[in-house]
Parts: sequence; structure tokens; C-alpha cells
Amino acid sequence: MRTERLAALLLLLWGAGAALAHDADLIFAQTERSQRGAPEVHARLTMTVNTLSLLLSNGADAQGTLSQKDLDARHSALAVSVWDVSPLRARDGPCVRLGQTARRLETSVELTATFHCPPGPLWQTFGMLSVLPPEYQVVLSPPRGGQGAARTVDARQPQVVLSEEGDVPQRVPGLAGWVRLGMKHIFEGADHLAFLAALLLVGGTLKQVIGLVTSFTVAHSLTLVATTLGVIPLDATRARWAEAAIAISIIYVAAENLLVRPPRYRPFLTFLFGLVHGLGFASVLAGHGLGKPGGEELLGFNFGVELGQALVVLPVLPFMRLIQRRPSVHRKIVVLLSGAVLFMGINWLIKRVG
Repeated sequence: MRTERLAALLLLLWGAGAALAHDADLIFAQTERSQRGAPEVHARLTMTVNTLSLLLSNGADAQGTLSQKDLDARHSALAVSVWDVSPLRARDGPCVRLGQTARRLETSVELTATFHCPPGPLWQTFGMLSVLPPEYQVVLSPPRGGQGAARTVDARQPQVVLSEEGDVPQRVPGLAGWVRLGMKHIFEGADHLAFLAALLLVGGTLKQVIGLVTSFTVAHSLTLVATTLGVIPLDATRARWAEAAIAISIIYVAAENLLVRPPRYRPFLTFLFGLVHGLGFASVLAGHGLGKPGGEELLGFNFGVELGQALVVLPVLPFMRLIQRRPSVHRKIVVLLSGAVLFMGINWLIKRVG
């Protein structure tokens, strides 16, 4: 009996030691907006003293003896070694860090920073992982009072997409949920709708319209699948330039409507621009669920995108066919709406490259 108790005690101690050793390789992170849609974003990192010492020494061995006085004295070093390599950005531009604090706890250090961010989803890059040993991970926790599971981030994929609230995105339940998400993105995606509107304004035969929509669908489906399966890497920087390219596609099509009669090479150009729009769809899909999406998620989301697209296009076609019968009226509508789409595209481009 005594032997069994001793074995149990040794097992318990071993398990506790293993847990402590594992916790030493973890950095706990939490990033959230102060309230829905607010520009103020709060980020918090909690790590062992030894981990912070490694960061401050750029990965070299260092004694974990940092006191609160040491933290106060190394304010600038913390900014460079921690927050400068853990930037936040939104689709319309980078976040600006407004301030930071460091607090010495009993066995760890808590670092906080406040950012001013543009609206919408956020990306965070944990570049600090590149100077730490490869077993280190960042555990991204749900916001205070929030729901959903935590995610882990490592040096192989240091970028992570946050939801619009700045918290950990929750998984979409079931195939129907992914279909609804795809439809929602089309209905709420003003840039994709503007591109489709600019395409359809010039009209054409039913066969020509179907050819354009099919070309766009095939193209964005290809890049959506390739990106979500990891064939095409899409980090925060590439996603930003993809969004800028989407704005350029809108500007080009709208300008062509105004300057070229009839527009040239539309199916080919629509296919090329569709490839770029697929990257935009992929960045949305990457912000939901854990890890790479499986077949159900990818199929459901893409079907939802196509269904939403069809629900937008089909009701418009009879109206456009009717207007085409009156060329003077049709031309005025093309000029008016293409001008509006052109203005929106320029506005999006300025925001996304700024």
C-alpha cells in the first residue's frame, strides 16, 4: 500500500513538473476592442520572467531576475523587443500604439498595451516567437466574459486573424452555418458587390453575362481553395495588398465603363480580377474556426458565396435587359453608376494602401 502511495505521489509530482515546464514555454495573450466598433484596442501578454529575459536579450541566455524597477527602467527596450514585433493592423491600415505598461507578478510578468485601430477585423503578428526556442507558443485567449476556445500560435505561422470584436473567432456550427457565412460576406461585402455591379452595368447578351459571372466564380473559387489549403500563403501583409488589388479591380472596371465602348477583354479580365477577389474571401474564411478549414467549411462557405452572388445578380438581369432597349437611358445610367463605383473604389484604395 505504501509503495502504491509513493508511486502515485511520484506520478503527481512528475505531472506537476511537466505542466510547469510546459507553461514556461507559453505566452498567454488576449487582444480585444474596448467595445464593439471602438477604435481603442487593449492587448495583454503574460509570460515568465525568464521568457521576457530571453526576449530582451534577443534570444541569448539571461537570468530571469527582472524586478519591477528593472521593468520601469527598460520601458523602451520592452517596446522594441515585445510590442514592435507584435504589431496589430486592420484591413484599412496599421494600428497605432498609444501606451504600454509592465507589471511584475509573483512568478511572471504582465505586459499591456493600448492601440488605436481602424474598424473591422484585426491581424496580430507575434514576431517575438522568431527569437525564442522553437517549442514556444502563444496561447490566444477569449476576451473577458467571452466564449470560444483558445488558439495557439507558433513561429511557423506567427500571424493570427482576430474577429471584428478583436477576440478569438468562434467556430461556425455545421455546413449550414458556413453557407450562411458565405452569403453574409457577399451581402455585407460592398467591394465585391460594387465589382459585380460595374461588370453588369454595360449589359450584353444573356450568354455574355453568364460568361462573365462564370469566369468570376471559377477564378475566385480557385484562389479561395488554394489559399485556405495552404497552397498560396496569405499572411497579414499579403491580405492587405490583396484588398488593395480588389479596390484596383473596381476602379479599372468602372473606368473602362466610362471610357471604352464597348469594354474589351471582359471575360479574361474578370477571371484575373476574380483570382484576387478569391484572396479576399480566403482572408474572411481564415478568421473563423481553428486551423485550416476542412472540406465542410470550404464547401459551405464557397457555396454560400455563390448563392449570395446569384441572389444579387438574378433580380438585376431583367431590369438591365429592359434598360438596354433604350440606349440613351442605358448610357446615362452606366455613366452615373460607374462614376459612383469609381469613387468608392478610389476611396477604398486610399484607405487600404495608407
